[in-house]
Amino acid sequence: MIEGNEAIARAALKAGCSFFAGYPITPASTILQGMIDLLPSHGGIAVQAEDEIASIGFCIGASMAGAKAMTATSGPGISLYSENIGLAMIGETPLVIVNVQRQGPATGSATKGADGDICFTRWVTSGGLPVIALCPASVAEAYVLTIHAFNFAERYRTPVFVLSNKEIGMTREAVDLDRLGIPALVERHRPQAGVPALPHQFERPEEVPPFTDFGGEHVTRFTTSTHDQAALLSADPEVTQAMIDHYIAKIDAAAGDIALFRHDPQDGAETLVISYGVTSRAAGVAVREARSKGARVASLVLQTLYPVPENAIRTAMRGMRRIVVPEMNMGQYRYEIERLSPRDAEVVGVNRMDTTLLSPTTILREGALA
Repeated sequence: MIEGNEAIARAALKAGCSFFAGYPITPASTILQGMIDLLPSHGGIAVQAEDEIASIGFCIGASMAGAKAMTATSGPGISLYSENIGLAMIGETPLVIVNVQRQGPATGSATKGADGDICFTRWVTSGGLPVIALCPASVAEAYVLTIHAFNFAERYRTPVFVLSNKEIGMTREAVDLDRLGIPALVERHRPQAGVPALPHQFERPEEVPPFTDFGGEHVTRFTTSTHDQAALLSADPEVTQAMIDHYIAKIDAAAGDIALFRHDPQDGAETLVISYGVTSRAAGVAVREARSKGARVASLVLQTLYPVPENAIRTAMRGMRRIVVPEMNMGQYRYEIERLSPRDAEVVGVNRMDTTLLSPTTILREGALA
């Protein structure tokens, strides 16, 4: 019996995390405590920093020195992380960022869950560069998706978000970790010994540069400012655009690899429920109840929110006239669904942001599933 936050801490160790820094914040604090309890005995370092800004800064430094790093916070902390998230993007720094979401805005209800940071996560930095964001629906998924997050961070040299929720992070469930289907671990790609390498070296925009550690064989530079492949400051518009195109292309080209989802179609269905996170559990019950009453309803559960798994969504939408999107916010991901939906399909949001979970009954009624 473990809670979602403990599962995330254990998964980080399984993935090879050797550095963690965080600052206490409800409902993410038990990830910090778990890493302090577990990481030193496995040869790693866990730090309670003086604040959220220092926490992510420590993690960026540790990652650039070669460590697999993770930090964890909640909504107010993510706001403070935002500048350093942009720094991690421009520096192509592998990093896992866990956001155990809570009711907002501002301090909100610190002990209540919500999924209010979906759009903030996508547009967290200047310029709208793409992000990778995964969203678990259970304690077991929190474990598995954390390992995926480390793999994606290492493979694509980028910060990766795990968008958990108070209801997952602080709920205990029975989980046999040894029986979960976890991916093979991905290790950081480094240049061959004796072969010259630049910190951001690529020939095609979608290529991920090999990682040159601080303190290693290769000269490494790191800057927050626009730069070229050698990490030297540049004001050349062509160089600047080429680097921006690279940050975008390396994620967009990998969208198929990053897309994680569960599709449950039904013959003859013209209604589709698209859900994510803890709300997908209530949506699953609602779909089963609707089917038991003779309704034909299909379901798509998204584990990857960004980059948006467009192929999976478009495939699930084929032939649908009604698409229901339940969310514990005021309709943030619905915008993506509306953008992709067929012109003759109606997109219906079922939304709550009142500190309570969406129930199957509410989804059935407001989604008109049966």
